[in-house]
Amino acid sequence: MKIIIDNKIPYIREAVEQIADEVVYVAGKEFTPELVRDADALIIRTRTHCNKELLEGSHVRFIATATIGFDHIDTAYCQSAGITWTNAPGCNSASVAQYIQSTLLLLKVMCGRTLNEMTIGIVGVGNVGSKIATLAKQWGMRVLLNDLPRAEQEGSTSFCSLAEIAQECDVITFHVPLYIEGKFKTYHLADEHFFRSLKRQPVIINTSRGEVIETQALLNALHKKQIAEAVIDVWEHEPNIHPQLLKEVMIGTPHIAGYSADGKANATRMSLDALCKHFHIDAQYRITPPQPDEQVIHASNREEALLKMYDPRKDSDALKAHPELFEQLRGDYPLRREEQAYSIECP
Repeated sequence: MKIIIDNKIPYIREAVEQIADEVVYVAGKEFTPELVRDADALIIRTRTHCNKELLEGSHVRFIATATIGFDHIDTAYCQSAGITWTNAPGCNSASVAQYIQSTLLLLKVMCGRTLNEMTIGIVGVGNVGSKIATLAKQWGMRVLLNDLPRAEQEGSTSFCSLAEIAQECDVITFHVPLYIEGKFKTYHLADEHFFRSLKRQPVIINTSRGEVIETQALLNALHKKQIAEAVIDVWEHEPNIHPQLLKEVMIGTPHIAGYSADGKANATRMSLDALCKHFHIDAQYRITPPQPDEQVIHASNREEALLKMYDPRKDSDALKAHPELFEQLRGDYPLRREEQAYSIECP
């Protein structure tokens, strides 16, 4: 078996080399038709577009993307060509929840906001959005949920409209997949009309897909004070992000909300598990991220400890200083562990 793997997928080398006869590691944007022609399987990230141009005439029969999203895979072509594909749903949901939690705590630190007096609107209540709802309730926030597919399937009693969220929320955070068209279209879901409808000058957070928010509309909303702040991890036209928007957001990061070592390890494990299942391979391997340098966090309270574990301002400062290094900052992201990797000592 020959497998070609994105060279930024972590913790995979020792495990996959027990499985395959030949493994080739390459940068995500360097997958070419010539390279993949005699490969049996690909393990990729979002920077590799798997379509007819890449795959036609190849031996590829299986693709795993170590990501939640799969809009970089032409699923219709894969089906017609007999290529099985899989993604890693929920792999980094706890990582994104950590990012949002730290962001909410920064609203207290930087803006003097009181979380238990605020209403948060969660747009998209899947693996990630559900975790955000749980942690927001733990911080005493009022939570409103918007998820059109779930509301249609389950009934609307637990969900509200986007218009209600625009009316009532102090924080609005997006966790939807990107649908360009159709009844559940999310492309430019937050557009000029959406921002004009806001009533409480909310904080806008986007960790889903850059195209969910219309860039110019977001800039206009900041200039017109329709929103208080913006926290943006995903951008239209990545990695060529809008320089003025980066300057004006409260927090701007290079698409790393889900980049905890724990989330990466989950994605790698799920990709290899799916590969072994597809090819009927019985393999024993462990995917474990490294321990942090300091496993005991000393802090005056839990909020301070959580920000010591992960503070998005560091990632934001790095990107604002060097926006041209978007891909490098993302590809060479330092070790970040989730809360279970630490113990907290408070007075």
